Amino acid sequence: MPVDVRPPLAIGADANSSSIYSRSKATAEHLVLAAQPSTTIMRPSILFGPEDDFFNRFAALARLSPALPLIGGGLTRFQPAFVGDVARAIADAVDGATRPGTIYELGGPDVRTFKELMQFVLRTIKRKRLLVPLPFFLAKMQAAVLQYFPKPPLTPDQVELLRTDNVVSDAAKAELRTLQGLGIEPETIEAIVPSYLWRFRRTGQFRSRVA
Repeated sequence: MPVDVRPPLAIGADANSSSIYSRSKATAEHLVLAAQPSTTIMRPSILFGPEDDFFNRFAALARLSPALPLIGGGLTRFQPAFVGDVARAIADAVDGATRPGTIYELGGPDVRTFKELMQFVLRTIKRKRLLVPLPFFLAKMQAAVLQYFPKPPLTPDQVELLRTDNVVSDAAKAELRTLQGLGIEPETIEAIVPSYLWRFRRTGQFRSRVA
């Protein structure tokens, strides 16, 4: 019998987090499981795919700006997951292939720091840009102003999120509450992201020197 499955929340959902976003996700999980104990919950790391709001956002910024900020020094770790893999995991849950009342943590095959991800973006779009370390307190001061823009590029709560790694826990791996535990071999960012970030290169799909 298929179990109830909720849309992806987020790795790092934590009732004690300094981030409002993380606390709200933890609250949502608690309420859902209290109302329906058999629910399967999916927690992905940052998602990537053609319309993602991570690689596309920073590639667009690199096209316009001479520098990219490394908040907190760029040391926060991520485990980007391909949206197609997460969709497959959700479909498996709907088909009853997951354990009811269980929280799954979905991450890709590789753990990268924020700095490493920015370096990957720049290599992919063939552009040279400065990577400037920005301490958390300065980033939060900037975000306090930027949050009032129509489409804020950064908010104080996003800065708080970057204080915590966004990776699959050891417990989830040991208990097979992962993509691999569901029999899904996750795609790498190298296999997918260049197929849509090419539009941020100076010459599109054509080869060009780094500029």
